[in-house]
Amino acid sequence: MHKRILIVEDEASIRDMLAFALRKAGMEAIQAGDAQQALVALADHAPDLILLDWMLPGTTGLELARRLRGDGRTATVPIIMLTARGEEVDRVAGLEAGVDDYVVKPFSARELVARIRAVLRRAPGDDGSGSIAAGGLRIDGPAHRVYAGDVRIDIGPTEYRLLHFFMTHAERVHSRAQLLDQVWGGSVYIEERTVDVHIRRLRQVLEPFALDGLVQTVRGTGYRFSVAP
Repeated sequence: MHKRILIVEDEASIRDMLAFALRKAGMEAIQAGDAQQALVALADHAPDLILLDWMLPGTTGLELARRLRGDGRTATVPIIMLTARGEEVDRVAGLEAGVDDYVVKPFSARELVARIRAVLRRAPGDDGSGSIAAGGLRIDGPAHRVYAGDVRIDIGPTEYRLLHFFMTHAERVHSRAQLLDQVWGGSVYIEERTVDVHIRRLRQVLEPFALDGLVQTVRGTGYRFSVAP
């Protein structure tokens, strides 16, 4: 089954180049030149992944990413940010906005396709995990949904994988490097600080249910999921 990718990029030549590379890789490409066109495209098509340029006219890609993460229909759709801004503060800003990966321009089409495939492999829809319950949390594996009691929690794809790993390895302490290897995959280069960003986001979605304390920091070592205080 072909994966449908939404390209949100204001430069037509770059959009066309990306669309060509995606079609060559056996994927379907949908194009949008700004945030408004992207929202229209999202209403018409449900993409498997979004390629989102940071610098867009009107609403920036960063602002659009935050909006998409706040919408239940697009909250779990993987997003790869495309940008010329390669500073650490910019990468962290993108991750905190809910972006799953960050590709700095210039990049090769081959690298981008590899990044897309890596992110799609990590997406909840391709995760073969089962169901599990602990500490007032419940994961419905087949539906890829998380519940606090009977209330469904809106959670991003990376936080879903992180929580599932924690719950299936409860009471064990995991270093950042171990979490990167187990949750993101050893073949993907991501800085260890990324783990802290997603831990913070996971706690934020659990906090309204007073369950954020289940994800504990072990000073000088890493993190663990524990039902014990």
